Amino acid sequence: MRAALWLMSLFAVAVASALLASNNVGTVSIFWTPYRFDVSLNLVVFGLVIILLTLHWAQRALTAMFELPKQAKRWRMLQKERAAHVALLDGMAQFMEGRFLRARKSAEAVLVREKSLADSGEVMEHAGALRAVAHILAAESAHALQDKASRQLHLERALQEPASGNASLHQSLVEGSMLRAARWSLDDRDAAESLLWLDRLPQGVSRRTLAMRLRLKAARLAGEPSQALDTALLLIKHRAFTSEASASMVRSLVFELIAKTHELGQMQRLWARLGDAQRQSPDLAIQAAQHWLSLKGDPLVARAWLKPIWHRLLKESNQFSKSQELKLIQCLDSSFSGLDSQDEKDWLLAIESAQRANPRSALLQFLAGRLCQKRQLWGKAQVLLTQAAPVLQDAIVRRQAWRALAELAEQREDLPAALQALKKASMD
Repeated sequence: MRAALWLMSLFAVAVASALLASNNVGTVSIFWTPYRFDVSLNLVVFGLVIILLTLHWAQRALTAMFELPKQAKRWRMLQKERAAHVALLDGMAQFMEGRFLRARKSAEAVLVREKSLADSGEVMEHAGALRAVAHILAAESAHALQDKASRQLHLERALQEPASGNASLHQSLVEGSMLRAARWSLDDRDAAESLLWLDRLPQGVSRRTLAMRLRLKAARLAGEPSQALDTALLLIKHRAFTSEASASMVRSLVFELIAKTHELGQMQRLWARLGDAQRQSPDLAIQAAQHWLSLKGDPLVARAWLKPIWHRLLKESNQFSKSQELKLIQCLDSSFSGLDSQDEKDWLLAIESAQRANPRSALLQFLAGRLCQKRQLWGKAQVLLTQAAPVLQDAIVRRQAWRALAELAEQREDLPAALQALKKASMD
């Protein structure tokens, strides 16, 4: 389209010039004593145009001739810069291929060529970023080669590169170098050093998924389950894990943290940190309640933690394993003291209602019988425990049931029945 417009314009100029020149009868007189020259005006205009065009092209030719040294210098700089970039790409390709020694040599070649450019007085706008990337690549290759001294040297130089050109790019490279250093420390099994690198990161960077994953691994390696749990919960909010993986991870961390908790206040703070999904987990709730009771904590608190699990058991018993159901019954049994409190009365009504709804459940019969025994309801306890004891599958619970029947027989002063129950308990 542009060529067509230029062609039309040239035709228009040619037509206009022809019309003007054909009707132009003017002359130009040039006096050069003692001579006089009469020249057509058209010829004078044509000559002036030719002279102006000649001067213009002569000026351009002289300018191009004087620019030749600068263009040659610029060409050499571009060649060196291109060679540095090619070496960097080659190093990255070699690193991806697993040729770490060649990758380090290529990264060092980038630094040599960039230094050659700087020594010649040519400064690239992105020279600092290029050097930083080359240092990181060399450090990564040295880490793969187990050369810690070379890795540390290149890392320090990458972090010490002055800011030049794009400030945000420089900041990204510094933060990326620190994240790589944290990962290298993890690979060296140095959790403390890795956490130090992560602590040096800005707050926004430290909350990125990659940084939190590194912090989680470092905290677990350092034996800091509390910090690891906080990080894991944040990662779960960011949906960094699948539901199965997150549940398994949190469960293992909470179990580890519970084992290291020796104060009731710490236990309460730990429970408060957990989300609703974790509190609804049968394994976590039962383990927490058992540990709380082992620390001589208030049984009312333990039963409050177990209450949602109890309701789930009644509604979704098919989702509970035999082991989980057994642990829940044992933990509830150990939480009842027989005090005349409204909470234990409510639990007795709930357990009796559940037992009547599931008359074939030996564990519910055992729990109801134990609670009746503790509340001195001897008749109910005798009936329920007598029905449950022979059919209980777990040896420990079955032994507890026979011992409870022996105690009830002693209360009735029925020595033969007590001896018979103790004999059956000793056989389990």
